[in-house]
Amino acid sequence: MTEPAQLHETHPDIIKRLKRADGHLKGIIEMIEAGRPCLDVAQQLHAVEKAIAQAKRTLIQDHLDHCLEDAAGPLGREQRRSIDEFKEITKYL
Repeated sequence: MTEPAQLHETHPDIIKRLKRADGHLKGIIEMIEAGRPCLDVAQQLHAVEKAIAQAKRTLIQDHLDHCLEDAAGPLGREQRRSIDEFKEITKYL
């Protein structure tokens, strides 16, 4: 059985961002049902997609900053550099 995830400093912001995206997505569904132009719908879908991607990126970075650091413990300079590089490259997910 897994332990419940701890709440990190960024989680409230992630939740707020996802709730905003959820409301926005509902609006897009209404746009489609109302027969709004595809260009308008596509633009709005793109905005929701970016908001969700940013929430995911923030969550992953937060996890790396906290959970990976806790699991790794104290490290030497070379090992620290490898972890820092790993954290840096995840920004391109």
